[in-house]
Amino acid sequence: MTNADHEVIARVLSDRYSCRAFLPDRVPAETLRTLFSGAQRTASWCNSQAWQVTLVSGDEAVSFGEDLTAWVAAGNPVVLDIDAPYRYEGVYAQRRRGAGFGLYEAVGIARDDVEGRARQMLKNFSFFGAPHVAVITSPKSLGPYGAVDCGAYVSTLLTVAQSLGLATVAQASIAMHSDFVRRRLDVAADRDVICAVSLGYPDTADPVNGFRTDRADIDDVVDGLPPLDR
Repeated sequence: MTNADHEVIARVLSDRYSCRAFLPDRVPAETLRTLFSGAQRTASWCNSQAWQVTLVSGDEAVSFGEDLTAWVAAGNPVVLDIDAPYRYEGVYAQRRRGAGFGLYEAVGIARDDVEGRARQMLKNFSFFGAPHVAVITSPKSLGPYGAVDCGAYVSTLLTVAQSLGLATVAQASIAMHSDFVRRRLDVAADRDVICAVSLGYPDTADPVNGFRTDRADIDDVVDGLPPLDR
């Protein structure tokens, strides 16, 4: 790999963000095939390639989003196939709160505006208007290793999408109603719903897409890095 290769990868990773407002324009079939072909190069445990993707597009995605939003708004309970985090503590809680408060500030929602926050939350379930949503599942038999593989797949998918000029957002929220998703998309009972990735072209006029999260310094997360030569 040349320095130029690294610069391209670094720029793609730096430019990627979670898009929360999409244009309705569908992505061409050739571009979608290029996207998923690239993501298929993801490394996995014993090359098991745990991920299975159900891609929902166009009017079907709109209908799916409307019905899922109605399901959530009706107060149906959370049903997860894989355990949610037990709790967020310390720096992990700080990062989570910072991301949430930053998002609400970007769209003009006050911290005490409970109804506004609820409206913004519900947009998750209509995929923020994305024309495509990819639901990722893993065999139950592979357990946590399958979920790890799917996480790696999602990361590759997001990166390849950015390189193709597409916007994305990874959404664990979709998996919080795995019972509905399973019935709606006819997901086999022996597979876990891991998450979804909504994708398309960004609505750059929407202020929500101006929001960016920060990243911890590498010296805070990597033990044993050698010091730089001075």
